[in-house]
Amino acid sequence: MTLDDLYATISARKSADPATSWTAQLLSKGPEKCAEKFGEEAIEAIVEAVKGDRAALTNEAADVLYHLLVMLAARDVPLSDVLDTLATRQAQSGLSEKASR
Repeated sequence: MTLDDLYATISARKSADPATSWTAQLLSKGPEKCAEKFGEEAIEAIVEAVKGDRAALTNEAADVLYHLLVMLAARDVPLSDVLDTLATRQAQSGLSEKASR
């Protein structure tokens, strides 16, 4: 499964019954709740990175990616837009890109 596949599944869940889909439940609570959940998962990943537990970090990283995509879908931001931005940034040095913001 690619991130594109996962994003497509998440987007399709926007119209699903929240009683039958965790993703639909999250999306039904609005973008703010989706952002809050993403933040919680990011903190959990940070904790596991500091601890050095590779398996736990791997699981938390998967949660972070999933919840990032849910947050993007909640705000109708296509994953392709994010990937296009990354592609543009890849064409320049990180220091130059940071200075241009």
